[in-house]
Amino acid sequence: MAALGRVSQVLLRSYLTQTRRQLSAAVAGGHGEQSAKTWKILSFVVALPGVAVCMLNMYLKEQQHTHEQPEFIPYSHLRIRSKRFPWGDGNKSLFHNPHLNALPNGYEGHDD
Repeated sequence: MAALGRVSQVLLRSYLTQTRRQLSAAVAGGHGEQSAKTWKILSFVVALPGVAVCMLNMYLKEQQHTHEQPEFIPYSHLRIRSKRFPWGDGNKSLFHNPHLNALPNGYEGHDD
């Protein structure tokens, strides 16, 4: 077991020494400037247009999407109110959306 510990320490030291040499060589050789320039160009040429295309795709799909209210099904385990909420009329959650969030007896404005 002790031999395994010594072997792991030797491997760790050699790895750290090798990493330090690579980092110091990169700083001394001016490689960092070229790398930064490459990533800057890639950011403007690839990343930003990619984000723009994803935003356009999302916008077009959302325009085609129908915004229908889901059917109200009065499940007994949902919308349980053991006590009133401390805001408003006490029946609506803090971030209540009348189009999507049903009250215990159905959606607002619908007499089912």
